[in-house]
Amino acid sequence: MHLNVENLACERGGRHLFQGLSFALGPGDALVVTGRNGAGKSSLLAILAGRLNPASGVARITEARERTLPESLHMVGHRDALKTALTAGENLAFARDFLGSPALSPEAALAAVGLSHVARMPVAYLSAGQRRRVALARLLVAERPLWLLDEPTAALDAVSQGILARLVADHRAGGGMVIATTHAPLDWAGTTTVQIERAAAHPAPEAL
Repeated sequence: MHLNVENLACERGGRHLFQGLSFALGPGDALVVTGRNGAGKSSLLAILAGRLNPASGVARITEARERTLPESLHMVGHRDALKTALTAGENLAFARDFLGSPALSPEAALAAVGLSHVARMPVAYLSAGQRRRVALARLLVAERPLWLLDEPTAALDAVSQGILARLVADHRAGGGMVIATTHAPLDWAGTTTVQIERAAAHPAPEAL
């Protein structure tokens, strides 16, 4: 699959966040998106995921086997989007069944993020870092070529950040693509970085 983003612009609540954003990704590519708070990093991911319409511009995919862009991606946002009353394993089983294209079993996905021991534990009893790892394990239970990761290292200790780096490297080695937003440096080899700047405010109309 290939992703092409051309002259993308974002507006929210009457505010212009960014404009003229263009980039292209192919199999194995990773893009790290930086920028200050409020620049529109999370909004960019929301546009790609189909949760927000762009003010202008377009995001196109090719060679996606008739899938749309939202059907071709996983997104892990600021919120872990887990059902706290369900166990870690049940959360992943639901994600696998809902998303289709199953890949690893919930048990294997939890093992991959070092959480085999919490498979039968309700998510409500997990630490913030453990919940984050369960959310990341969701990337592994269904096949999607594009991963959108919003501040993926949030709440992760150094060991867990290493696990994430390995998951990303394995995904890319298999032809997958990754777009990650971050405030902290990401020690991932061979990434391209784009910095989002706030769009200039439109001048006020002249008084008649």
